Amino acid sequence: MKAKLALAATLLSAATVLVVSPATAATAPSAAFAKDSDWGSGYQAKYTISAGTSALTSWKLEFDLPSGTSLGSYWDALDTPSGTHHSFANREYNGSVAAGASTSFGFLVSGGGLPANCKLNGQPCAGGTSPTTTPTTPPTTTTTPPPTGGSARVSPYIDITMATPSLVSVANATGQKNFTLAFALGSSLGCDPQWGGTVPLLDSRIINDVTALRSLGGGVTVASGGALGPYLENVCGSVDALYNAYVKTLDAVGSNNLDVDVEASIPTATVNQALLRLQQQRGTHISYTMRIQGQDYGMDPFSVSILQDAAARGLNVVVNPMLMDFGYSGSWGDALVSAANATLGQLKTIWPSKSDAEVKALLGLTPMIGRNDTGPVTDQAAARQLLSFAQANHVASIGFWSAGRDNGGCPGGGAVATCSGISQSLYEFTNIFKAYTG
Repeated sequence: MKAKLALAATLLSAATVLVVSPATAATAPSAAFAKDSDWGSGYQAKYTISAGTSALTSWKLEFDLPSGTSLGSYWDALDTPSGTHHSFANREYNGSVAAGASTSFGFLVSGGGLPANCKLNGQPCAGGTSPTTTPTTPPTTTTTPPPTGGSARVSPYIDITMATPSLVSVANATGQKNFTLAFALGSSLGCDPQWGGTVPLLDSRIINDVTALRSLGGGVTVASGGALGPYLENVCGSVDALYNAYVKTLDAVGSNNLDVDVEASIPTATVNQALLRLQQQRGTHISYTMRIQGQDYGMDPFSVSILQDAAARGLNVVVNPMLMDFGYSGSWGDALVSAANATLGQLKTIWPSKSDAEVKALLGLTPMIGRNDTGPVTDQAAARQLLSFAQANHVASIGFWSAGRDNGGCPGGGAVATCSGISQSLYEFTNIFKAYTG
């Protein structure tokens, strides 16, 4: 009898061991807050929503802002405010989040207070784990990795008034996900920003393209000015009017990056005051794109005077010399580097208290790929020479004109809008420059 009891106990113990398995942990959805920039009186921020172990089919994120702090513009979500309480719901394109994946939305805040009482789908945003006795095995899938590269330090210009190429098509082909939209101009109504002066800011093709780019993790800079008018800077007759036009354009595409391309006369004081207000109130990243007079001279005198006024007002800008269509001798690649170095010398006189490294960090580079309007050719070798200069000097950024020309559709042709005029592969210059990371 004792032997039978002992045997039964042994079998029972063994059965217990066989039946009970350790619980695995399922990760709940979570959301993380992060600031992109802070200018004292306000900031730009985002929430990144992670799905956890199970996929999300939709999401709603809520938080409270303290008294004295208010929400400004936002993107990639829809807000239903109630006093200081904000309830953000997904858009139609980012509600489905696969297990282990994430999405995000961004916003601007006036004031220094931070969001509190964050909830994601009714639960604390911190997420956490919960036990489950049903371990899951993820399905085996085969995916094709997207093209790599595309640093935020690189932002090709693209004529956004043209339907092709789309931002997303270039991003999918190259991995480059940051672009500069050219150009926001005044319209027939005067101080009324439109793309190219004729296409509404909220044109569905453009907004859908920008939205899809952002869903890939990309972003855009708004460029005003350019070779044609009417400039917003000239038709908006006051600091307030110009500031409001800039804000309207930036908000249309959910951007906080502005480039002012100066190829005509502008009212310097008015423009710099409007830009300074943008920087103080929104933390806007601002760049000036300036004409080059000669490879050894650098920027033309009017461009220098604009920057001198900006420096005197305490406006922080990146300076992009237009490395195109200027007088030169010898190799065009050498001339590009010479013009960039001449611009550095000018920046040093405008900001004399900055170190050499700090001055280089103010410099952007903006060549015109392929055949330039006045004849010189920025070929692949010249592009790589300019890239090497950027890498050696840790400049602020590289842009180029333009993504729409980055193809070999018209080898031996002229300086046209839709091709480079030289023999090249599709998006070859984008793939060259995207290697720049700072």
